[in-house]
Amino acid sequence: MDFVFVYGTLKRNEPNHTWMEDKAFGYSQYICNGVTVEKYPLVIATRYNIPFLLDVPGEGHNVTGEVYEIDSPKLQHLDVLERHPDYYVREMIEVQCGGKKVSAWVYLLREFRPHLLDEPFLEDYSSTGDHGKPYVERAERDSSYDVKKDVKLTNHKQFI
Repeated sequence: MDFVFVYGTLKRNEPNHTWMEDKAFGYSQYICNGVTVEKYPLVIATRYNIPFLLDVPGEGHNVTGEVYEIDSPKLQHLDVLERHPDYYVREMIEVQCGGKKVSAWVYLLREFRPHLLDEPFLEDYSSTGDHGKPYVERAERDSSYDVKKDVKLTNHKQFI
């Protein structure tokens, strides 16, 4: 068993939480509300208002989210949603959980376009938050629009 830290649409009462609940694709159990030990920039970007945790440790805020215990099939299932490793990258980080530090998987955006660092940094994400950027679910998106082009670098020499 592993822990995963979710900060965006996988949290309870968020649009993609069904991916956590679906027992057909493995086990998951909510453990606690957590907060990253290290600061990270959490931003909302693209025309579909997707939350991204940028892989810039030490910048931004200590991000709040939820910690789940999961099995390997569930982790592989989440990798499909997050398109790991081609889009998000899954990495272990330290999270404060119920007064203890735990190591948990998290999905980070690496090799991103620098303009994302100009977006407001959030401590906590809600798809219906006062930020005024409601999340657009995949079923409602234009299938010809490639979100990845908005946020990922295409020239590997531009990595930050």
